[in-house]
Amino acid sequence: MSDQIEQPSVVPEKREGVEAEKALEPSIVADPPAQESAAKNEPVKEADVAAPAAPAKEPEAPKTEEPKVEKPAYLIKTPALGELFDRLPSILSTIGHNEMWGVQLKDYNDVPTVNVLIKFLRANEGDVKAAEDQLSKALKWRKDVNPKALTESGKYNAAKYGGLGYLTTYEENGRPLVFTWNIYGAVKDANATFANADEFVQWRAALMELAVQDLKMADATEVIEYDGEDPYQMFQVHDYLNVKFLRMDPAVRTATKKVIDVFSTAYPELLREKFFVNVPAIMGWMFSAMKLFLSRNTTRKFHPISNGANLAREFSPSILEQLPKVYGGKGPELKDNARIVPLTEEPVAAKEEAPKEVPTEAPQEEAPKEVAQPEAPKEAVKEETTKETAQEEAPKVETTKEEPAKDGAR
Repeated sequence: MSDQIEQPSVVPEKREGVEAEKALEPSIVADPPAQESAAKNEPVKEADVAAPAAPAKEPEAPKTEEPKVEKPAYLIKTPALGELFDRLPSILSTIGHNEMWGVQLKDYNDVPTVNVLIKFLRANEGDVKAAEDQLSKALKWRKDVNPKALTESGKYNAAKYGGLGYLTTYEENGRPLVFTWNIYGAVKDANATFANADEFVQWRAALMELAVQDLKMADATEVIEYDGEDPYQMFQVHDYLNVKFLRMDPAVRTATKKVIDVFSTAYPELLREKFFVNVPAIMGWMFSAMKLFLSRNTTRKFHPISNGANLAREFSPSILEQLPKVYGGKGPELKDNARIVPLTEEPVAAKEEAPKEVPTEAPQEEAPKEVAQPEAPKEAVKEETTKETAQEEAPKVETTKEEPAKDGAR
């Protein structure tokens, strides 16, 4: 009877080694084939014995691939621009200044920043290293000088700079056309105006900054084409009416060189066209001759005009209504409508025995009573025009006496 109620043994036959001991552990549950073999008192095949159950794993979160960041089309089209942007953080960190022409330089997703870097790259014909060097120097100059503040300082003497520089902004098809005007015939005393070269450079920079503000580069919403039209450029007019082309005065030469050095570095690709008006016919011939050895990119922006009244012909009829009458337009005169750099009325220090009629240059020792007026050397004019960036140079001339021009309205 006891034999009938005895349950079949679930202990498998003896096995050698660790595997037999594992089969007896209560924590291990045999799979169905192993249970069936044990119930029949049959040897369990090694393949039927389940391996120890692995601890349950938490379900893994689905892997999400990071979206590929596609570069803007302008970086793909101009790889050098991307390289310059790669170097920008280091440039800004080294100089400690990030403002250029009213634009706070950021990354390649910021349109105004892109336009600024394109200008520096174009000015260096795509050379990234040269563009990096120039951008660094321009940022350092702006940090040291703070040219924007110069437009509000009001420290420039009217006796030196009154009537010499103006700014006008006209409208054409909804777009601003910015003009700077340098009326070199208004120079009353070349020594007084150009003796302090650093001050003259600052005054020129102040006028330039007023023009840059009107370009509104910080408000740009579209990237300019690297090799296309650039709406963020200005026109410049240099008027030489009543100017005698004389031997270069040392003060004028020094001021001129400083302006060229500063502006060629700090204001690249801001000039659209430059007009030299009321110049002698010989000067027009010299411009034509220069085209033989200067780059087309430089000379194409320079236009000598012997009669200032013909300036209006260079523009569309819509501008004709806005240009001053003296330049062939129908608009108000500069002194009545243009903006100027703030000036003071502080008197200039008197010179010893200043003649009633200011000479075109200071009389030299043993000079005859009637001071001769030698012609300007050709290299003096060449120096002004051999650089495209001579967009902001001082005049390389002296002036004859004329009535002081009144300051324009602010």
